[in-house]
Amino acid sequence: MEITVGTAELLRELHLFQGIVERKNTIPILANILVEAEDDGDTVEFTATDLEVGLRSRCPATVSKGGSLTLPAKKLFEIIRALPDTQVRISESSGGVVLEADRFNSRIQALPRDDFPALPEPSGEKAATLPGGALSEMVSKTQFAITGEDTRFFLNGALLILTSKTMDLVATDGHRLALASAPREADADDRVILPRKTLLELARLLGDEPGDISYERGENHLFFDVGGRQLVSRMIDAQFPAYERVIPEGNDKKIEFERDRLTRAIKRVALLSSERSRAIKIQIDAGKVEITSSTPEVGEASEVIPVEYEDEPTAISFNASYILDFLSVVGTDSIALDFKDDASQAVLTPVDPDGCAYTYVIMPMRI
Repeated sequence: MEITVGTAELLRELHLFQGIVERKNTIPILANILVEAEDDGDTVEFTATDLEVGLRSRCPATVSKGGSLTLPAKKLFEIIRALPDTQVRISESSGGVVLEADRFNSRIQALPRDDFPALPEPSGEKAATLPGGALSEMVSKTQFAITGEDTRFFLNGALLILTSKTMDLVATDGHRLALASAPREADADDRVILPRKTLLELARLLGDEPGDISYERGENHLFFDVGGRQLVSRMIDAQFPAYERVIPEGNDKKIEFERDRLTRAIKRVALLSSERSRAIKIQIDAGKVEITSSTPEVGEASEVIPVEYEDEPTAISFNASYILDFLSVVGTDSIALDFKDDASQAVLTPVDPDGCAYTYVIMPMRI
């Protein structure tokens, strides 16, 4: 193989692969990226996988000689990132793979092409179109609620629900639930759990491509075509919890907050909360809300926020980090807190949203 490609174009593509490749995997080839080009072609193709999530991509190139090889993805990225905006020549030699740019010359050891695992291919028969901009927003508003507990593998992803008129994305870790919804017009219905890593990589791709994307569900894999790049993911074969039952319908009290004001207050008060529980108490009274925290070995803190509220006093304790996660992505100037009492789920929602519909359910704490 011998190709010449611009460092700027190459760097853009290699950056997208850094979250895919496994640096600590016991299978060495999974730390490599597959590079392929056809004789007299005008593009070079890249593939990487960790056997759970894979990515295919390409960029313009001058192909002097076609072929295929594998290179360490992280090291290749670091070399290209260190080069100026120029052309880099990649060619095979008996001692490895040579990279040349201006006066720079390097030689990298490659692993056999035959060791690289094959990625499944979509059939192209059942592809659905999803609005990329809305999906990107939905991912950002739900991915942090995915659990990291491997024992509950069915929660290690987010549930994607497609209907003829809407698409929903739901994530929960058992202590909170995030639900984002957006309209769509299509015939295909589906209900599938997307792994956490798939969501993270999908969000990375959608950041460059806000237009419509193609989605297809295979027998065991999911395929997302985002601006010519294809993300391939295994499905989580499990039953997602009945999340509809978690969303309360009897919350009869409501307070609206200025988002930035509430965020600053919680951040300050949470500094003196327990590092383990991150618990804060929200004391709700007529015309005001007092946010407090207390840790015997550290100290205590409080801050009062004026609000419009004339119902009965209530005190509810929450994990501060859970609320701040919501506030960091909600995107509106005001948010609403709906609640019933100190023992029932509360609901946080944006006020006058201009994007997707967003519901965040959070369980109270006992302190």
